[in-house]
Amino acid sequence: MERGGGSNTRSLYPQGPSFTLEDFSNKDFIVGDFVDSLAEAAIPASRRSGPANHAFDPKPLIRGFENALGRLSALSEELQEKESELLSQVRRAEIQHDQTLEILGRKLDQSMAQFEALDLTLNNPNVAANGNSRGDGGGNIAVQIGEKLEELDRKRRKAQDANFLIQCWMEVSETGKLTSLEEIQRQGGAENKVRCAVIARQLMRISQRLDLASWGQSTNGIRGNGVTNGVVGTNRRYNTREALEKFSELLEQDLLKQFNNSYRRQNFDDMMECARVLHDFNGGASVIAAFVNQHQFFIDRDQLITDEVTMDGDMWEQLADPDSDPPGVEPSLQSLVDEVKIVMQEESFIIKRAFPFYETVLTKFIQRVFQQSIQQRLEMVLDKATTISTLAFLRSLHSSRAYIGALVEDLKTHGLTEHPEPCSAQISQTLDQQLEELFVPYLVGNSYIDRERRSLEELYNSLLFKFTIYHSRRKKAPSGFMAAIAQQGTQLIASAKDAYMERLDSSDLTPTQKRIMLRVAGIQDSGTNKNDIEVSDQDGILSVAYAKRMIGWLAESVRRTLEMGSASDTPKDVNILLNLLLTTMGQVYVETALDAALEKATSQENTKTEPDLTYLPNLRPAVTITNLMSRFITTVLIRLAESNTTVRRSMEAQSKLAIEATERKANAVMKSTLDVSIHWTTKLLAQQKKPDFRPKDSDLEGLVDALQTPTCQAITTFLAARVAASARQAVDGHNLEAFSSELALAVHRLLFEHFKKFQVNATGGLMVTKDIAKYVSTVREWPLAKEVEATLEILTEVGYLFIIGPEALRERSRNLAAGSTGSGAGGGGSGGGGGAGGSDAGGKRLRKADFKAFVQKREDASSVGVQGVLAGL
Repeated sequence: MERGGGSNTRSLYPQGPSFTLEDFSNKDFIVGDFVDSLAEAAIPASRRSGPANHAFDPKPLIRGFENALGRLSALSEELQEKESELLSQVRRAEIQHDQTLEILGRKLDQSMAQFEALDLTLNNPNVAANGNSRGDGGGNIAVQIGEKLEELDRKRRKAQDANFLIQCWMEVSETGKLTSLEEIQRQGGAENKVRCAVIARQLMRISQRLDLASWGQSTNGIRGNGVTNGVVGTNRRYNTREALEKFSELLEQDLLKQFNNSYRRQNFDDMMECARVLHDFNGGASVIAAFVNQHQFFIDRDQLITDEVTMDGDMWEQLADPDSDPPGVEPSLQSLVDEVKIVMQEESFIIKRAFPFYETVLTKFIQRVFQQSIQQRLEMVLDKATTISTLAFLRSLHSSRAYIGALVEDLKTHGLTEHPEPCSAQISQTLDQQLEELFVPYLVGNSYIDRERRSLEELYNSLLFKFTIYHSRRKKAPSGFMAAIAQQGTQLIASAKDAYMERLDSSDLTPTQKRIMLRVAGIQDSGTNKNDIEVSDQDGILSVAYAKRMIGWLAESVRRTLEMGSASDTPKDVNILLNLLLTTMGQVYVETALDAALEKATSQENTKTEPDLTYLPNLRPAVTITNLMSRFITTVLIRLAESNTTVRRSMEAQSKLAIEATERKANAVMKSTLDVSIHWTTKLLAQQKKPDFRPKDSDLEGLVDALQTPTCQAITTFLAARVAASARQAVDGHNLEAFSSELALAVHRLLFEHFKKFQVNATGGLMVTKDIAKYVSTVREWPLAKEVEATLEILTEVGYLFIIGPEALRERSRNLAAGSTGSGAGGGGSGGGGGAGGSDAGGKRLRKADFKAFVQKREDASSVGVQGVLAGL
């Protein structure tokens, strides 16, 4: 508000601030600053700068804020008017937008309807454009038009190519040059080279038809301007064949160069194009050769092919040692095979992408790898192994076959060009064929199994050399049946010994092999004459450890044979090994030892000195070795021959005959030992003195302290310490029980008849009882059959008959068995058949005749009491 009336008068209070809507639209507008500016403008300057103790006057502020509120109210009304106007404009724009959308929607529907009508017309002109059904025939007109255009384009290009081909033929036939083709070739690029190759091949066929003279063919006697096969000829001065072949050769070299450059750049698409052209051009032989022959793997391996095998001397020595485990594949061959595996997996990926006929390329690559790199290294390894020993060769061949076979299986599983799927049937067959061809020279016919047999023969003859030397020097039976039986074994021993010495002196025997044979044989000096070689008794006995070594060598050989040979040849091969085993271990080793034992036993059947039974314990290793051999034959060799019934039956028959022969000889040894023991026991019983059972009164003092008579002591010592102890070392189980039972019965028969020969007084009866007790206790320590133990009880009863009184005799006479004497005096060692032993069939009761014979040997047999007992029988 203003005071005064004139224009020059100043207002008492300052005017309020002036502001518009733009002041509030500013982005820097702050309410607090706005209020402060209002307050600042309302206070006069004189008051702002006055003394601090001036009284506060709120009126200017009140008026300033009232003016601001008034102005703000006016601006709010103005803003509301503008907002109403803008809302009206928005409503009008929305109405106009909806109308525009409706118009455009109708136009779109019309366009879709027109398109559908046009599409229907194109697909089936027989149906009306406004029809509701769509036809199924006629085909797509647009597609048909496109196909016709493409066909016309092909015909156009074909005509152009034909025109160009004729032009090229005219050039080469009239000028001897291929200017147009050379111009295309100079332009470069894979497409131009492909076109040149195709045209050159076509020109070559034209030349074969039209220019017969260039190909050395007859023109039916018409030359020059005559007609050749219906085609008018001209006098050509140029040889089109030479020109075309020269151009084709240059073109082929150019394509091969391009292929190699693309290979170095890993441009597989360009390689594929060149390979396809060259395949059409000449079958692809040149591009395959370029890829395979120039491969870095073959270049590097050709430089290393002269390297020596890398296995050191200790490994070769281990390879030749039959008692050492094979060291595995030779390192240089192993390195090559490992590298082949990596290279083939990597290159198969490139081959798949670079060749349209990739299986053919991969086949050539595989053949080159196996026939060049692997075969050359394999031959070097096997040649080196041959200079070591036969066993080293066989082990190297087997380990190499196994390792290369594992390579083939890994490549099949990897798949190569079919990775990650397994190999195709063609590639798989190629791998198998290459593996087979590598080892065919070493497996053809019987060459491999013959090597195995010769190697085993060398080892067996070496191991048994001292054994054969010992038995060839031992004294043979002078003549008779046993000499005839042992004749075959003697011949085999001599043959084995001579074979070993002949092989040892052979010029083709390697130093390592000779050293191994001497070590196996246990001979130090190879120059020693066979007649000067010292052998001991220990060399002549059987050794289970030797047998286990022999079977171990054979098992290794069987394993190699099974893995190296074919399944159809396995029965035949194991049959050969069976014959070697039966001959060497069965006849030369086991049967020879049994023959020696049998000869030793037979020679003592009528000896006048105590027999030497040290040969008997050697029977146990013979039985053990035979069992080992039989089990190996049954569980291994015969089972491997099951696929061939004829061979299997033959092997079973051979094995049965060999085992039975061994059993017969072992039984003969035990039977002869039984005869020797009975003979010596009989001889000792014959040394029994009559006063032993009729001692005089003066001898009573010495008899009280005596436990047995000297004869009894000698017999029991011989039976227990010699026969029984040796038998336990020789056999066990049922065999020991049968031998012991047979010997016990024989001793029982001898004693039964022995005590019928001597007069016995009262004191002598005591000695009889002691002797019988000792005999029975000695025999009972053996493993006996139950019926034999029952028979021995009768012998105890015999002792009592010499010491009991008449009444006790009468009581025992009531329990006698009826029947005549089954074993009269002089029954000797054989006994008397069913009545042997003087007891009934059950072996529990004494016969009446034997009872009477024993009682009559009592010194008081003529007394009334004893006679009464005998009369009552």
